[in-house]
Amino acid sequence: MPRRVVVTGLGVVSPFGVGVRLFWESLLAGKSGISTITKFDTSNHSVTIGGEVNHFTPEDYLEKKELNRLDEFAIYAIAAADEALKDAQLEEGLPNMDRFGVILGSGVGGLQTMENQNRRLINRGPRAISPFFIPMFIPDIAPGHISIRWGMKGPNYSVVSACASATNAIGDAYRLIQHGDADVILTGGSEAPITPISYAGFSNMKALSTQNENPQQACRPFDKERDGFVMGEGAGVLILEEADHAVARGATIYGEVGGYGATGDAHHITAPAPGGEGAVRAMRRALEDGDLKPRDIEYINAHGTSTPFNDKNETAAIKKVFGNHAKKINVSSTKSMTGHLLGASGGIEAVVCSMSILEHKIPPTINYENPDPDCDLNYTPNSAVQKEVNIALSNTFGFGGHNAVLVLKRWV
Repeated sequence: MPRRVVVTGLGVVSPFGVGVRLFWESLLAGKSGISTITKFDTSNHSVTIGGEVNHFTPEDYLEKKELNRLDEFAIYAIAAADEALKDAQLEEGLPNMDRFGVILGSGVGGLQTMENQNRRLINRGPRAISPFFIPMFIPDIAPGHISIRWGMKGPNYSVVSACASATNAIGDAYRLIQHGDADVILTGGSEAPITPISYAGFSNMKALSTQNENPQQACRPFDKERDGFVMGEGAGVLILEEADHAVARGATIYGEVGGYGATGDAHHITAPAPGGEGAVRAMRRALEDGDLKPRDIEYINAHGTSTPFNDKNETAAIKKVFGNHAKKINVSSTKSMTGHLLGASGGIEAVVCSMSILEHKIPPTINYENPDPDCDLNYTPNSAVQKEVNIALSNTFGFGGHNAVLVLKRWV
């Protein structure tokens, strides 16, 4: 019999700042974290907006010497981990460390470090490359640093599946605890993709919104005038714990992981399968895994990237899976406020679902003004709503045809 898995801690670094409460209240207020980029000179770029992390002091979490040897994606991961461990009351007196794991997702890893070191190579030659370059760049270094920092000796690795990375990481952690390979796993995702080469690449493939004059209105999932996603950065981390283990230590339980499904489109390197066929299978697998019926779902945190194809296909997929119940479900894309955190998106969006269940509140999809006939669900437009939420679904889909879906439900 698989063991039950619960959520006992949450940590967030986002465009609103650090901490779950700030993050959650900003979403409920319908605030946008999108602004003009300050991290690099955008004068030669066609896109100049993004969801940069704000109100964040790295020195609150790491010594200066450590900061010089870490890429921002790892710094965000460590800060979010610190927040989650404190929230779970695990920062001191940790349990059996042989059974405490770390599994984090990141779509691009230390991209900023790669750019900086490549510039050194071109301008100053091979000897100028830092001996810390490789361990700063590789995506698995974030869970590596976290395990070393706190002494966690259970399963430890990184998941890379583009924008599905964090949800796949959470799903892996769920399975490992279910089947007895660990008792506690710190999981989620981290990303720091706001760099010149990242913007150039995504811009040249026409994936980003070009609404530079109106940053806070640029990300408009499911709206007819949507023209691309807005890049975001940060980290979202959850503490997953075997239920009896959590109860025995008197932990506060946010909710339970109630199902997980992952599929591949086998269709195209960037475009979703027609009608969201891969997403359909992933949602159905998540429901089957949790022994749930479509009518059981009350809220879906959509992938909702604000791109023409994704939003249309995700809507079609939801209607295919949920049938007549689809229009009774509150759907929202919190990317409308945070931007798209790529491999970290599933982490912060699992946090959203956990808080929605805890507080019976559903955050909105902001900037929804012009209905699209192809997107005709209840996207919780522009204002949060108070509604009983016992079971929520989190969708994440990535380039390469990766689909990952997580079910979170009330702990009873």
